[in-house]
Formats: sequence, C-alpha cells, structure tokens
Amino acid sequence: MSLQLHDTRSGEKRVFKPIDPERVTMYVCGPTVYNYAHIGNARPAVVFDVLSRLLRHHYTLVYARNITDVDDKINQACIDTGRDSEDITGEFTEAYLEDMRALGVAPPDISPRATDHIAEMCTMIEGLIADGHAYEAEGHVLFSIESFDAYGELSGRDLREMIAGARVEVAPYKRHAADFVLWKPSTPELPGWNSPWGRGRPGWHLECSAMIEKHLGKTIDIHGGGQDLVFPHHENERAQSMCAHGGAPFVNYWLHNGFLNMNASKMSKSLGNVMLVRELLEQADGEAIRLALLSAHYRQPLDWTDATLPDATRKLDRLYAALKKADEAAASAALVDIDSTQADQLAELKQQHLRAFMAALEDDINTPKALAELFAMARAINRSESPAEQLALARALREAGALTGLLGKAPEAWFATVVSHDDAADDIEAAIAQRTAAKQAKDFATADRIRDELAAAGVQISDGPDGTTWRRVAGGS
Repeated sequence: MSLQLHDTRSGEKRVFKPIDPERVTMYVCGPTVYNYAHIGNARPAVVFDVLSRLLRHHYTLVYARNITDVDDKINQACIDTGRDSEDITGEFTEAYLEDMRALGVAPPDISPRATDHIAEMCTMIEGLIADGHAYEAEGHVLFSIESFDAYGELSGRDLREMIAGARVEVAPYKRHAADFVLWKPSTPELPGWNSPWGRGRPGWHLECSAMIEKHLGKTIDIHGGGQDLVFPHHENERAQSMCAHGGAPFVNYWLHNGFLNMNASKMSKSLGNVMLVRELLEQADGEAIRLALLSAHYRQPLDWTDATLPDATRKLDRLYAALKKADEAAASAALVDIDSTQADQLAELKQQHLRAFMAALEDDINTPKALAELFAMARAINRSESPAEQLALARALREAGALTGLLGKAPEAWFATVVSHDDAADDIEAAIAQRTAAKQAKDFATADRIRDELAAAGVQISDGPDGTTWRRVAGGS
C-alpha cells in the first residue's frame, strides 16, 4: 500500500507523491515560547514526529519545525514578569525541547527561529508591496486579501464566516476588515528591528512563510499544524507565499491534527484545565504520554481523562512484558539450528506482522490501528512456545515500535520501577499474594480493598496472563 495523507485543502485522502523523493520537505508550526508546553502543544509534535519517521522509512526527508520567539504573547509575558524577551524565549525554548525529548520526539532537521529571519521577512514584504499585494498604512504594512482570488480555499469557508469566527483586528487604516498585518510598529520598550517602514516587528503569519522559503523552498510537500491554525494562520501563510512567488503552489499536502479535550471539555486557561507536559511527566513516563497522544486518530479530537495515563502505562506494560518473555526465552533456551525452510517461515511471519502495521500507518497515519497491530504481535509472542518464533516476533515488534517512537527501552529498564530491593517489596508482594488468594476464594471485596490500599500507597498493580505485576507510580501517600 502506498502512503495516503488527508489533505485539508482538498478535504480527502490523497496518495502521497513527493516533488522530489530525494528531498521530501515538511514544515510544522512549532511553539511560541513564552510559557511551558501544555499537552495540547505536544500533540502535533508527537503526531508529526511519527510522520517524519514514516517518511524517512521511504524517502530522504528535510523536516523543519520553527520557534516563534517574537510575538505579542511574549511581549505581554515581559511586561508581566519584568524580564526581557531573550531571557523568556531562551528559557522556554529549552524547556520545550526538554519536554519533547522526554516524549521521544526526535529533533527536526532544521529548527529556525523567527528573530533570525527578519531580513528575509522584509525582503518578502518589499516584493508583496511592489506587486500590489500589500500596502503601507499608519506605520503598518498589511496584506490585501482582495488581491488574492484564492483566499479562503484552504479552509473552504465563506470569507464572512471565517472573519466572524476568528479574531480579526478592526482598524480604520485597513482597506478590508480581513487584511492582515505583515509588519507593525514597535514602541521603544518593545522588541523591534529597523526596516523601510520604520522600527517594528513582523506579523505572525509572515514569519513562517519567510522561514519556509529560505530553508525548504517556494513549494513544499507537507505543512502541518493544529486544526486551530487552518484559519487564519495557514490561510494567510498560503496567500502571502503564493503572491510572493508569482502564484506558484505553496504546499501540496496540508495536514492538521484535532483538538485535545480535558475530561470532555476543551482545554483552556479560563476553565483552569490546562495540563502542562512537565506536570504529566511527574505522573507517568514520557513514553506513556506519547502512547496516549497516539491512541486516537490524529485528525480526531482526543479526550484526556484521569484514566488516560494509567491506561497507557498498562498498555506499555503488556508490550514490554511480551518483549521480556521473548528475551528470556531466547536467553534460556538452546536455540537449535533451523533449516532454510524454517528460516523462511520465520522471516515471512515477521514480515506478515510488519506489513499489517505499515498498512495502518500508511493509511493517513492511523495510529490506533497501528497500535492494535503492536498488541497483536505481543499476543502472538505470549501464545508461542517456540523461542525462535518469539524472537522473530519480538524483532517485528521492536521495528514497528521504532516507527511510532515506542518500545525503545530494554524491558528491564521499563520495569525498573518494580524495584526488587525496595524496603517495602516483601510487604507489597505479600499483599498481592493475599489479593490473589482472595480472588481465588471469590472474596472480591477483600481483593478490591487490597488493590485500593496499594494504589493509595503509590503502587499500581496489573493483572495479566503471566500473573500480577506491580510498579511504583507518582501520587501515592
């Protein structure tokens, strides 16, 4: 099966045909660095990290994800804290990168910062003015949406509807209410750069267009980001880039991930339900957070509840337990020589599982289905009594895991929280034995009570085909 991606502009899945297989280009909108990353910020980073791994499996990829380090939100953070802009953006850029590393997000090939591309932005603005697509007004430079007939094609909505549903700055110097800022003046206390239009700073939409042109080219294969960026950010990017390049196509495939909801409510500061990545990392391993983010299809909303991380951790326990079983079987058994027919059968078994996994990923990054294939491999390992077969299946599981950014640890490292020399280990094991005996006696009230007492003490237990395992988790008393 060939790779298919859902293109926002066409509204349908399309077979991916790169401009140049030797240089596939992808750009994803990165963070505005004025605060710590929340879990919603992490979703596109993880989703497009999976896509980058898949693309690298087939092609040579150049992947850029920017850092927005000049923005009105950053300016407000400076006012609120009394700190300068470079101090704030430096701190939160490093914090973002640290959090993403904890989630297994590989660094992009290029990580351009907006403030390093002011000259390119000014050059693009000058060209837009010269071609009649932009105009100066009271110290501002604005893009004229009426100069671009295809404005609105990306989001596929009527212009009046888009304006009504978005925050559009109303200003008397605009020719059209939806004209957007390319350059705006800065007061002495705000960051600013000299330009033909006076000291000022770029508009947000312009930043990405200039960085894409410099590092990836005038037309790129894939542009990704959150669903909230379709309008106005990506619509405006597309308009100014196509106009700056004589109408040349800007992006061949637009991909957007869905929203993340907290306990069925949209995450927002006003509701007080914003969950920071680093707070979640105190509750669970970064790999569990990553699996949770991949548990829903990227284009669909993802509901995050109190059960999300414990459930993801249990799922990883199952996968790592299967790998552990295969490793132990291979280590303890004398792997007899196998003939060529058996070797071919094992190779085909491995490829059969990998083909099913790849078909899921290549179907518009269907990670729920791909994860289901991981669990199918784990079940096959647990059912098998052949060490050689278990080893072949474990290799398939690890290869598939690598494409999703999962299962990169040794099983022993994953289960390191099950500390055998823990001072309380004997007591915990004794409690689990009592619970097992209670369940066998159908005394489920006692079994539930023991489970709840262990959970209150910060011990998570998991029942599986090989018995009950336990691990320490954050939050216990």
